Amino acid sequence: MRVAVTGATGFVGHHLVRELLSAGHEPIGVSDLASAELGVPFVSCDLTRSWPAGLEGVDAVVHLAGLSAVGPSFGAPRQYVETNSAMVTTMCEALVAAGSGARVLVVSSGAVYDAFQSHPIPESGALATNSPYVVSKLLVENLASYYGGRGLDVVVARPFNHIGPGQKDGFLLPDLVTEAMTAASEGRPMRVGDLGTARDYTDVRDVARAYRQLLGAALGKDFAADRVFNICSGRARTGTELCDLALAELGLSDLERSIDESRIRPNDPRSVTGDHERLSRVTGWAAGHRVEETVRDYVAERLARGHA
Repeated sequence: MRVAVTGATGFVGHHLVRELLSAGHEPIGVSDLASAELGVPFVSCDLTRSWPAGLEGVDAVVHLAGLSAVGPSFGAPRQYVETNSAMVTTMCEALVAAGSGARVLVVSSGAVYDAFQSHPIPESGALATNSPYVVSKLLVENLASYYGGRGLDVVVARPFNHIGPGQKDGFLLPDLVTEAMTAASEGRPMRVGDLGTARDYTDVRDVARAYRQLLGAALGKDFAADRVFNICSGRARTGTELCDLALAELGLSDLERSIDESRIRPNDPRSVTGDHERLSRVTGWAAGHRVEETVRDYVAERLARGHA
């Protein structure tokens, strides 16, 4: 199966390319960044403007590309909404015009759910519009539904928090490791926020496998609510647990921690957990990596590339 992977140069994209290769598929990377390291055919393209010529005939598309951080979206709401929606519109219009039969997996986010509801949260859970990032993802989902109505074989994935080798700063585990390494080198306590909050973390390699399995899943012909899938572990882990594991792997278990009030979000939900029953029932998916293994592999990769 020839699979176009948009955002192939990103954190998840690298893992998905490897997952597809290991399963015998033929991934084609698509990104606005040049890349010589994926080891597969690659097309550089601005997806807000055009879909690469010649890719209308692929067997599947996994759409990972987009602006993906909640925090920065508050300072650039128009950019998030316009960029994330334009990519989907451009891609899907080209595929519709070509009469494509490709399965199109559009990646949304578990952040679209209202965290203040019963847990674990199923796909039918209440939604919330609490950031421009979330607004852009809900718009992307509505566009997926629209293009499903125009004949595309569209599936929506809502991944919850995912972590693992290759993740950059700006997310909890990388930020904890960066702060711990910096604090140790400067001989001071590491500064942390409220590590008592818990989130549903899934290894990025398990997320990539879920995407691959969804490409081959037997689904109804028309786009409907049951074509939306949570991707999550079903278990919440606190920031304290992640920090303890990371410090142990760094050999810094005795490193002191101090609370930095500027890092605390007073309205943060205490715990968020997703329900992956639909995904597991339809594809047979199950999380394959324990969080201890994920943190170990992340820290090992991080140490191998240095303090960066």
